[in-house]
Amino acid sequence: MRKPLIGVMCPGDNAPQSAIDTAFELGELIAQEGWVLLSGGRKKGAMNAVNEGAKKANGLTIGILPANTNEDTSEFVDIAIVTGMGSARNNINILSSDALLIIADGLGAGTVSEAAMALKAKKHIILLGSDDVSTAFFKKMGKEYVSFANTPKEAIEKVKEIIRVH
Repeated sequence: MRKPLIGVMCPGDNAPQSAIDTAFELGELIAQEGWVLLSGGRKKGAMNAVNEGAKKANGLTIGILPANTNEDTSEFVDIAIVTGMGSARNNINILSSDALLIIADGLGAGTVSEAAMALKAKKHIILLGSDDVSTAFFKKMGKEYVSFANTPKEAIEKVKEIIRVH
């Protein structure tokens, strides 16, 4: 049976320390479940931390990279997919994931575009640590496809529900 592929979309550049800490714990929990982690794969901010957390727990990590080289790849990525597609690689991240966790702390345009793309594709997303404005925006946009979590452990429980149903 194929292992679930869990996408984590999160800030790379300018990620606040709180998002980095959340990402590390989330990566660790994903690996402990025996799931495969899919991320943007760069060695920046929360994107790097989610891969580091997964590797700490002996998980398998896949990075879908925007550039046409491996230069910016996190050392914690096992499988680097070099796309040369820039932000267009987000489509691969979204459509390949069985469940999507969006770290909303430090939310930037790239992560918002990934969340919007997921909702357009009728993929379930879990927003982790969203503020009131983000929560209202995504509730209005996503309706039945958006869930919210306050902690990484709560987010993992919601992933389990999504995987069970789909």
